[in-house]
Amino acid sequence: MLNFLKHGRITGAMLGAALLTGAASATELRYAHVGAEGDIQTVYAAQAAEGIAAATGGEVTVTVYPASQLGGVAEMVDGVRMGSISMGHHDFASLARLVPEVAVFNAPFIYRDGAHALAATDPQTSPALQAINEKLVAQGVRIIGRIYRGDRHISSNFPVKTPADLAGKPFRAVPLELWVSMVKGFGAIPTPVEVAELPTALMTGVVVGQENPLTMIASNNLNEVQSHLSMTGHMRAVLAVFINEDVWQGLSEEQRSALTKVLDEEARKSLKMATESEADLVKELKGRGMTVITEAEGLDVAAFREKVSAQIRQDFPDFAPLIEQIEAVK
Repeated sequence: MLNFLKHGRITGAMLGAALLTGAASATELRYAHVGAEGDIQTVYAAQAAEGIAAATGGEVTVTVYPASQLGGVAEMVDGVRMGSISMGHHDFASLARLVPEVAVFNAPFIYRDGAHALAATDPQTSPALQAINEKLVAQGVRIIGRIYRGDRHISSNFPVKTPADLAGKPFRAVPLELWVSMVKGFGAIPTPVEVAELPTALMTGVVVGQENPLTMIASNNLNEVQSHLSMTGHMRAVLAVFINEDVWQGLSEEQRSALTKVLDEEARKSLKMATESEADLVKELKGRGMTVITEAEGLDVAAFREKVSAQIRQDFPDFAPLIEQIEAVK
């Protein structure tokens, strides 16, 4: 089992147990993501795979391919859409090539807290997500769960306290339109870099900074190429868990219900994990030599909120009614 948790794969023992319970023709799901070992999203995928196998009595097994093993974000989304990959997870905005407005669920400064983020992205109860999911299903993809990964913060090679500190500087943007817009709001020059190439890009100066949850910053050892951490909390990082629609329809009603229940339980665990780990991660990154900047040290979060929100409104005017729906979720 330890080997399973480390590598995110169903073990031979687990498959053997499934066969003994009568699952003679188990359905295997190929689950891809880009997260590195130690990140919350990697823990989520491994535990979800274990839970699905148990909940279905071995009728459905999951093999997880982490760390971009099956390609980057675009390749993963295309793979799920075409069915060569059964399921995966990434930021909601990664599905915007299929349905542009799904990116709203990653909009910065949109959620009150982590609990609000999970409620607003619940595929079973969120009106905004259910409406968008209908459009995604028409494209061959269905959102069936979500992961709370923690607040995203800025790391850099110099102190960043206001958007003016980033003016005219190349800053890593996730290669998605929403992130490009957000980085423009930071005042920086958006420079797309895939996550696998990020440490090298930071080390060589291709970009001078980036933004991510603390779990990613720590698990990827970005402290080795970044000196400062600005606690902007500009985005509650919620990832969509999505599946190929034909694969979903190929499961029985009971199997789909089991998957949904497991993914919802793991979503709540991810929120708890992210919330409890943030203070420890800040302490850990300080111990690794990073200088942490909070509002007490002059960080102007309000200035970031004002500039970024204005940029998002300008670049995504169609988000307005969806944002109202999301903000109304209790």
